[in-house]
Amino acid sequence: MLKFTTVKRYALPILSGIFIGTSYIPFPPWAALFGFVPLWIFWQRQTELKSVILGGVVTAFVFTLIGFNWMTYLLHEFAHLPWAVAVVGMILYAIFAHLYVPLAGAIWFVIHRRYRCSPALSLSLLAIITILSEAYSLTLFDWNFGYSWFGSGIPFYQLAELVGFSGLSAITLACNLPLYLAWQSRHERRGKIIFGAVIGIFVLLNISGLTLQARLSAPDAEFNVLMVQGNTDNSEKLAAEIGDGYGQSILNRYLSLTHAALNAHKNEKIDFVLWPETAFPTFLGERLTPQNDYPRQLSAFLSEHNVPLITGAYSVDEQEKLLTNSLFLLNEKGQITSPHYSKTILLAFGEYIPMEKWFPQIRNWLPPMGHFGRGQGATTLLTLHGLKIAPHICYEGLFAYFSRDLANLGAQFIVNVTNDSWYGTWQQPYQHFYMTLARGVEFRRPVLRVTNTGISSVVLASGEILQRSPIHEKWTDVYRVPYLKNPTVTFYQQWFYLLPVLLWMSFASLLFLARKHRICR
Repeated sequence: MLKFTTVKRYALPILSGIFIGTSYIPFPPWAALFGFVPLWIFWQRQTELKSVILGGVVTAFVFTLIGFNWMTYLLHEFAHLPWAVAVVGMILYAIFAHLYVPLAGAIWFVIHRRYRCSPALSLSLLAIITILSEAYSLTLFDWNFGYSWFGSGIPFYQLAELVGFSGLSAITLACNLPLYLAWQSRHERRGKIIFGAVIGIFVLLNISGLTLQARLSAPDAEFNVLMVQGNTDNSEKLAAEIGDGYGQSILNRYLSLTHAALNAHKNEKIDFVLWPETAFPTFLGERLTPQNDYPRQLSAFLSEHNVPLITGAYSVDEQEKLLTNSLFLLNEKGQITSPHYSKTILLAFGEYIPMEKWFPQIRNWLPPMGHFGRGQGATTLLTLHGLKIAPHICYEGLFAYFSRDLANLGAQFIVNVTNDSWYGTWQQPYQHFYMTLARGVEFRRPVLRVTNTGISSVVLASGEILQRSPIHEKWTDVYRVPYLKNPTVTFYQQWFYLLPVLLWMSFASLLFLARKHRICR
């Protein structure tokens, strides 16, 4: 009876969790515009801070379980935890992954009670605090509510060239406010007018998106790229990393797939071949002494076929004496073209341990984990026969500021190499796929994404996604990619920090009004 009473009490936060969780990739964003409304109704009814926080925790817990349950598979596959332990880990992740939701409720409740805000002012504060909390949340994967529109192909996503996908997320969350008011006045004419206005504005936003897409400059150049997905099993990769005999097998797989594809397209000019993250199963480096015959084999292969290659491989940070996850460009003679790029934005607990630099003893307390050196950031482009290439490795494709800095260097297109084999086939491959390709829309540059197990594809500057690879299958394909030799600077690229400034100014203004309202009472 107690459990039923508790569930009934938190029915609205649970409903919000269901709305939000089922509106994120791979689901369509069917409830994205009103997902927070039930939670906000619940918060408005509370008289204690504890209940507000618990309601927020319940919502975040539910939508994390629905939208990010692939974390269970990751813990089992990557951390080698038993399924029962992985489930416990998933539950803990669901509790702590999105604490921005209860934090937003707590901040709003404190301000609301302290300043005794009017209903209109209180709701406005609730919306802006939720938007800011989501924008600055500390999450392992920097997702937001804007990506779902891209995943569903709804033209609204084209506005990302103006405000970024973080801006689309802010707009999505802001729409919860008028729909909250429409629900509150659902039996009145006012409620129907508000609801109709939201629908009308959303239609206009989609028309604006189509207009932005239609007025894009026509590409003035193109190149052909052969992308290769080797579908290397995790056990093989791990064995190769510790020198347990699978390196030659992996290299042979990529060489044979590439050879067959080049023969199949021998009447086409292939400008370069693209392999995934750490596809080359050992070390490369301009000044490294080869520890095996693999680099010679690769060089001979490229020279024989007279084709350049961009591939992920391991290297070494000579100053830090640490392993690096790197991206190399080798010319058609099989020679490494300097400089290579090393991954800069590392994955916490996978490639480094947070705070280890200041507290080295942390590594002794935790099981063996990756210990990688960091690259130099978005400071260098790869260049090949006039092509200016922005390098991404896996996780880095989620961070708009990183791509923006590369776009400012004059990059004509982005190359992202990834290994998604740790995540299964259900949600994460699709989420990561759209989140990475989203950079192409924000900065109107093609993005080439090749992965070890899928999904590999190309998105054009228009947002059009070309043929996608299957998941967990060997695959190759040649893409003809049109691009601009001198890409235009998007509004979002030029005014990258405009929206955050406006949001903080809005919050400061509302806070000022709340304080003034209290003084005047």
